[in-house]
Amino acid sequence: MAATGVRAFGKGAKGSKQHNTKQSGQKEQHGSEHHTNPWLFSCMIGFFAGLIWGTTRWLFYELKFTVELPGLIADPFFKSSYLKTGWGIVVGIASYIIFSIIAGLLYKVLLGKLRGPWPGVFYGLGWWVVMFLILGPTVGFSRQITVAGWNTLFSELCIFLLWGLFIGYSISFEFTDEASREPMGAH
Repeated sequence: MAATGVRAFGKGAKGSKQHNTKQSGQKEQHGSEHHTNPWLFSCMIGFFAGLIWGTTRWLFYELKFTVELPGLIADPFFKSSYLKTGWGIVVGIASYIIFSIIAGLLYKVLLGKLRGPWPGVFYGLGWWVVMFLILGPTVGFSRQITVAGWNTLFSELCIFLLWGLFIGYSISFEFTDEASREPMGAH
């Protein structure tokens, strides 16, 4: 009886070994056929970047880390009093999502071939400079740097750095050979 159990176990191990090689062969064939659409992926990354970091901006505003409205991008199109309401906050986060989708596509075009986290960090820094030093005060959707205060400037800087890192590193990781550094079974 014990010998039968060993024989059955041995057969099962041999059979499962053949089954595993068939599955891995199928995975290799299907893995080589899979290609990510770069434009759709960049839009998806931009959507989630806008949702996550737009919500974070709203939380920072509610906790008084920043005096800039969560809908600062929508400020030229809506009254500030409306952007302080519940629906105004939704409009603000939605405008940040749209802005992030455009920024994700722009990152793919300009910096998509660069590897690692640093291009994304500098991308976020560049957008912070545009939003709070150049375009924002000129168009009127952000305060002058001398009026905004240190808490607002550093809070917004941190959000934009992390936002840029999220967009840049996600796109870089998907479209360069960064995945080849993962362990074999991680895919």
